[in-house]
Amino acid sequence: MGDDNRSTDARKARGEKRRAEIIEATLAVVQRDGAAGVTHRTVAKEAGIPVSLSTYYFATIDDLLVAALTSIVEAYTARIRHIIDNRDDKVRGLAELIAESAGPGRDRALAERELSTLAARRPALRPIARRWRESVAELAQHCTDAPDAVTALVATSDGLCAAILIDNAPADTDYVHAVLKQALGLQAETTKRTPPTPSPW
Repeated sequence: MGDDNRSTDARKARGEKRRAEIIEATLAVVQRDGAAGVTHRTVAKEAGIPVSLSTYYFATIDDLLVAALTSIVEAYTARIRHIIDNRDDKVRGLAELIAESAGPGRDRALAERELSTLAARRPALRPIARRWRESVAELAQHCTDAPDAVTALVATSDGLCAAILIDNAPADTDYVHAVLKQALGLQAETTKRTPPTPSPW
């Protein structure tokens, strides 16, 4: 490889690293201040870079938010793909994915949910937000062939996420697994304790 090619690759790698740092800074701002707090100035301060560098990589706030949402959806899609390809009990895999939102990742999950809510109101973000629901639907189709059950599973996962993140509903895997299996019309597994009454979602 010639010196010019090595130099180009090095610049590209630095640019990708910088973009990733700005995206993480954007998510940190959402987590701390909500989506309304995202500006080039707040993101640049969080990332420890000049504002001009933030605008160089992301010309508009929508560009920043699209990049942040895309990174979230890609991460979730990869995890769901792993469940589809590697789990015998795919419903339990989805239950674990949902239950994790109430654990150490709760603050991040709340930020991600706020971005998804914002996406419903901003046309530029809607296609990105839809990809998450499509990923859940793909998993649902691998759990059952019944169209009604697929719809129920997607709706229930949405409801569980809302209950866990907003209403502080119980989020242990056995509880979530039982609720998801009931949504599919299957016999719920016997758990070690009686599941508590779910929140009214």
